[in-house]
Amino acid sequence: MVATHGWAEESEHEACDLARRFEDQGVAAIVYTDISRDGMMEGVNVEATQALAKAISVPVIASGGVTDMDCIVKLNAVKDAGIEGVIIGRALYERTISLVEAQAYIDQN
Repeated sequence: MVATHGWAEESEHEACDLARRFEDQGVAAIVYTDISRDGMMEGVNVEATQALAKAISVPVIASGGVTDMDCIVKLNAVKDAGIEGVIIGRALYERTISLVEAQAYIDQN
């Protein structure tokens, strides 16, 4: 279910259904954050992100749980589903991922 109001309230909407509604309104991209993983340093939810990306035609930006280069590699492996970006937060502060290394990997792959 989609959470709103700073993730404090859970709606009755499923992510794919809501994304399709926004897609129909002409959004340029959808940021998908698995809030159960956001800031937890447990790894990104590649499967759910990929499923959303396959369900809609606008690009998806992955967020929530990105921990290290392994997450970047896994997301890159399914980028053809429509995943066009990733948000890296806590992993930068914790220094478990290097932005320079991540960008170099993406540029080469």
